[in-house]
Amino acid sequence: MGVAGAGRNGSPRATSAAYAIGIDFGTESGRVLLLDLQSGIEAGVAVVRYASGAIDRVLPETGEELPTDWALQDPDDWRAVIETGIPQVLATAGVAGRDVIGIGIDFTCCTVLPVAADGTALCTLEPWRTRPHAWPKLWKHHAAQSVADRLNEVARERGEPFLARYGGKISSEWYFPKLIELWLEDREVYDAASGFIEACDWIVWQLTGQERRAMCSAGYKALWSPRDGLPQTEFFEAAYPGFDAPAEKLGTEFFPLGARAGTLAPELAARLGLPASVAVAIGNVDSFVSVPGAGVLDPASFVIVIGTSICDVVVHPEEILLPGITGVVKDGVLPGFYGYEAGQAAVGDMLAWFVELFGDTGADNRYAQFERDAAQLRPGANGLLALDWWNGNRTILADADLSGVLCGMTLQTTAPEIYRALLESIAFGNRRIVDNFEEHGVKLNQFVACGGIAERSPLTMQLLADASGRQVLVPGSTEIPARGAALFGAVAAGLEVGGFANIMAAIDALPPGTAAAYEPNPEAVAVYEQLYPLYRDLHDTLGRQPADLLHELKRIRERSTQFSRTREKIAT
Repeated sequence: MGVAGAGRNGSPRATSAAYAIGIDFGTESGRVLLLDLQSGIEAGVAVVRYASGAIDRVLPETGEELPTDWALQDPDDWRAVIETGIPQVLATAGVAGRDVIGIGIDFTCCTVLPVAADGTALCTLEPWRTRPHAWPKLWKHHAAQSVADRLNEVARERGEPFLARYGGKISSEWYFPKLIELWLEDREVYDAASGFIEACDWIVWQLTGQERRAMCSAGYKALWSPRDGLPQTEFFEAAYPGFDAPAEKLGTEFFPLGARAGTLAPELAARLGLPASVAVAIGNVDSFVSVPGAGVLDPASFVIVIGTSICDVVVHPEEILLPGITGVVKDGVLPGFYGYEAGQAAVGDMLAWFVELFGDTGADNRYAQFERDAAQLRPGANGLLALDWWNGNRTILADADLSGVLCGMTLQTTAPEIYRALLESIAFGNRRIVDNFEEHGVKLNQFVACGGIAERSPLTMQLLADASGRQVLVPGSTEIPARGAALFGAVAAGLEVGGFANIMAAIDALPPGTAAAYEPNPEAVAVYEQLYPLYRDLHDTLGRQPADLLHELKRIRERSTQFSRTREKIAT
């Protein structure tokens, strides 16, 4: 073979056609991307909507109403992404399956499900179809908040050292709160499950026929570290007597990012029109894989992945145990760096709620209408201030029981003014996270924003720039997570067949370029410098001192809802 180019390490790469597939499993859909590994061109994209979407109201099998803060998914939707999306993208691009050398996947995290010993999702088996706890729990399943509260209380009492790696708080979105919730509320499902597995690892199992769990998701979501392993069993038993086997459903073997999990199972390969030799990479987290997808190598970059929620990712050469983040893991994002995670729990979800409630049902694009009207308003002219806690606070308070706040409304307040206030709350919340990093020694120079809202909402990008006083870059790809997953697929395939020796070489060789750059507007910056201290005061007053008002409102709502459901059951 000839030489098409050299990787970061100078090693030659093959010149024959080579493609990698990246599959990005989101909250409402999956996206399949075909990446040309010689040119970096995205040869094709297929979007497959989930038939069941995010299941947060009723269980599909029975119509049973789900409790407050539940959010589930159907694994058959994930299978459809693979079996529909891959053949579709190959056909659309006119690429032969034999030219595909690797597959990488990323998933929302922590999305977890109970499985049988052979990897079958428990909810697909007849005895368990009607049991809500047998279904996959989506990342935004927040019903385990009381478990997280108890784990945090005991961790603080015992002075558990692992807590510092997670900013001082365990989130209800993570592995053990969801697993212990299952253990407490449906012991039969818990006992029937051979494992409780991240969805990214489950997909890899379905693709290869081999269970291979990722170090990345175990490190960020399951309190595991390569140095210390899991927290001591005594910690879990102190919180929940009898829960004495924390590794039982998680396992003890984890694999690094970029490693080859295996190759495609022959039967599946035949159905997809791919060779069984296609390498499958260890699974990844959707937000983290956006760092290589966006072409980011600079450790001073702040990567903002904007979709249903926001996940912020920073890589840094040192481990700094700063408070208020959602995790720091060595090699968790890029090799040789510590990967830091933070984020905001309601972004696209919050805007969708508003548009559905207040938008003109006759408009072709209600988002565009609100975007256009909100952009006409001057900074500060709406007289409003909002807290973006419609789905709780992920960072820096890590409290899923907080709720959204809107201050300053009058009889003259308009819907576009409220919409702009919600967008500003996203920007202010993001700045509060940035301040937390910088106040604790992690300096940030460059902002890189990707995801659907980064592409579709110039106003949101401008507000991020104005509220922070920093330039915001948007990469030249609409499928950054899937692109990053494809790069990892190319690393799993290796140099010999046209892939890469490591992820740093892949990033260096195939950057996506820049689609847009947003510069801070000095006049807007001056206004937001006046508003931001008010936002921060409101944030700390309602979120820290000691958040009783919002917590009590939620408890009253839950008791009232439970009372109504009980009356309905008695009546029927």
